[in-house]
Amino acid sequence: MPRLLRRLPLLLAALAGLSPPVMAAPVRAGLVLDRAVVLMRHGVRVPLDGEVPADTRSAAPWPRWPLPESRVTPHGAQAMTLLGAFDRRRWVQAGLVPATGCPRGGTVRIHSNTAIRTIQSGEAYAAGLAPGCPIMVDHLAEDQADPLFEPLRAGATAFDARAAVGAIDRYTGGMAALADRHRPDIRLLDRVLDCGDPRGCTGGGAPALRPSADGRGIDLSGPIRSTSGIAQVLLLQYAEGMPASQVGWGRADAATIARLGRLHAALFDVFTRSPYMAAHQASALGDHMLGALTRKDGPALDLLVGHDTNVTALGAALGVDLAAPGYALNDVAPGGAILLERYRDPRSGALYVRAAYQAQPLDALRTLSPEVTVTPLTVKGCATLCPLPRFERLLRARLAPLVARPAPGR
Repeated sequence: MPRLLRRLPLLLAALAGLSPPVMAAPVRAGLVLDRAVVLMRHGVRVPLDGEVPADTRSAAPWPRWPLPESRVTPHGAQAMTLLGAFDRRRWVQAGLVPATGCPRGGTVRIHSNTAIRTIQSGEAYAAGLAPGCPIMVDHLAEDQADPLFEPLRAGATAFDARAAVGAIDRYTGGMAALADRHRPDIRLLDRVLDCGDPRGCTGGGAPALRPSADGRGIDLSGPIRSTSGIAQVLLLQYAEGMPASQVGWGRADAATIARLGRLHAALFDVFTRSPYMAAHQASALGDHMLGALTRKDGPALDLLVGHDTNVTALGAALGVDLAAPGYALNDVAPGGAILLERYRDPRSGALYVRAAYQAQPLDALRTLSPEVTVTPLTVKGCATLCPLPRFERLLRARLAPLVARPAPGR
């Protein structure tokens, strides 16, 4: 860890010398970028308690991590700082962030969920976006459910768990069919675990989806639930830069990690990507982001730091897939983000939105390379550069109505 910490100033210096990032689709000549709203997943963290189910068997013990569960690692924090520095270059050029000195009060806002990994990620990102500046990461108290990031738990919408189960089954074909589609990936995971049991190395029982006991969510059991977390832990080992001999006990190279990521992405087919789940899971986030794009006042940069479920839900509501080098489709990278940038025509006053998915390629994350990919997203029903009124109509039509406007979003 000390060696990695010493590398960070050199990496930031190298990053500062690169030319500003360019998206594949050009912006119309004469338009001015005047606002950016970002939804980002936290950075590389220590696995969560229970992420590898207790009945998972492996040929050898799992590698130890240097911190308690959920914490962002020093490696993960440095990667988030590199992301902040990458974004700084683009937004300095646009005038959203000053080239010298600190941003004026109120021009940059970072709001995270209450989990320590999201708070730490926001702080590390701020260190790259505005080095040496006192940008605070605001968040609710730990015992509160933030409706932006946990809308079901917070009761932000009139969520119907039974209707959700039916909608998910229609979207996926049912839990048994979803598990069957991923049998090759599950067999690959068994080879990595190498427990020696021909029946498989993970438990989980029969695939089933049911309303949660409190009616505020859904409960999944079966192969996808039991294997998705394991696949994510293997990805975190690789992203953390663990020696190859420790990443899946030497049996999980980059290609294997990407294939196993399909198991983690399958979890979002259940919890966030069906139209019903996307409408409710992205409801408060979408409302907040649209408000940040449409109102006259507010910060030039509005960053929300949450979880992969948040990013995949917004992606589904926008009607887009999220792809980056080294990851399975719709398996959000640590630090992966959906960017909504607002452009203004100085002559007509017309406003436009361009959406993009930004991520560090998995090998760049592993090596702390400054490489970042920024992929334009064509929102379903609109062009890549979408008039703001049309963008707002399209997204609002795909969001469930809020029971009450969530206070953290304003």
